[in-house]
Amino acid sequence: MRATLIAGNWKMNGSLASNAGLLDDVRAGSGASRAQLAVCVPAPYLAQAQAALTGSAVAWGAQDLSVHDSGAYTGEVSAAMLGDFDCTYVIVGHSERRSYHGESDELVAQKTARALAARLVPIVCVGETLAEREQGATEAVVVRQLKPVLDAVGSDLAKIVVAYEPVWAIGTGKTATPEMAQQVHELIRATLAQRDAAAAQQVQILYGGSMKPDNAKDLLAMPDIDGGLIGGASLKAADFLAIAHAA
Repeated sequence: MRATLIAGNWKMNGSLASNAGLLDDVRAGSGASRAQLAVCVPAPYLAQAQAALTGSAVAWGAQDLSVHDSGAYTGEVSAAMLGDFDCTYVIVGHSERRSYHGESDELVAQKTARALAARLVPIVCVGETLAEREQGATEAVVVRQLKPVLDAVGSDLAKIVVAYEPVWAIGTGKTATPEMAQQVHELIRATLAQRDAAAAQQVQILYGGSMKPDNAKDLLAMPDIDGGLIGGASLKAADFLAIAHAA
């Protein structure tokens, strides 16, 4: 049976002062949850997360990584650097990276492979825009985004996490119904199974479309929703922990 993973994505938020209380509260409340917990923080705060969470039940990770090992790539952060901070996870291909930074499906696949090579767990994000959904293209978009990743990971398929983030439901107040989300999660698992049926049953597939305390229980009750990639709600310890407890 797959464990439930609740992973916070702080995006570009936080400060040393505010993070301290948030991390302490998450750590203190983590023992009451049966879910796996993680926070993916901005790179400047990885040392703070490491110091605050080491020895706890809460893992930590980054929000992106470079495809390069080292070199003249100003502003980039390598997988080895993330390893120096004992990161477990790294988010790859978030819709904001795809949209604002022009990341292609192929680049996302390369980053996924780079993460795996460094023994990091990539949380690979896929999902459609509102226009694509209205055109009935959800399945085509999700499968298109997954294909290069599946080609890149090969026999390591069971080592990745996939997050379905309907772009139209991020920060808009809109949320897919549990049944709508389950339909896409089922599609994702079926697509994974075409490569490796056994591995597909091990992969955690998270919902990343504005999961909150008031809808988490219904979403997590779906058979192929194995957790959540939590945005805004992860910045409030009470909300983040409430989602974890709903699992």
